[in-house]
Amino acid sequence: MSVIPWPYRLLALAVLGVALVGFGWIKGESHVQARWDAAVQQQALQTAAIRERQAQATVTVVTQYVDRVRVVREKGDTIIKEVPVYVPVQADAACTINRGFVRLHDAAAEGRVPEPARDADAAAAGVALSAVAGTVAANYQTCHENAEQLRALQAWVRDVQMTTK
Repeated sequence: MSVIPWPYRLLALAVLGVALVGFGWIKGESHVQARWDAAVQQQALQTAAIRERQAQATVTVVTQYVDRVRVVREKGDTIIKEVPVYVPVQADAACTINRGFVRLHDAAAEGRVPEPARDADAAAAGVALSAVAGTVAANYQTCHENAEQLRALQAWVRDVQMTTK
């Protein structure tokens, strides 16, 4: 009936099966590669959008920070200029600042524990009360600038976190 013997038929069917599997494999690979490339492209677009939103958040926060620090500096400078009004020359003459106070203040400003008090600390330091008031006002001005910087940093972190959601 048939001209082709059975072993050759089986071999032909096996070759045809391998060819079909190979063809499917190659087509499947190109399909998966296309999906992979599309996913990579989508992630690149999402990353670019997130970076853009983060840059906008940074610009907004920095602008607000610069404005706030400018206001803090202006207020601090005004307060420092007003020291002679609030601490007149008569108050300077009436109040002596001893060396112990100066050492304690300087140690506190540096964030360290002062050395133990001594007899020499009771002597006048030659520092006027108005100078102390000016130094304290300047220290508070710096403190308020640091507080604004921290608030701006916290706002920036919140804004950046919101852009990635």
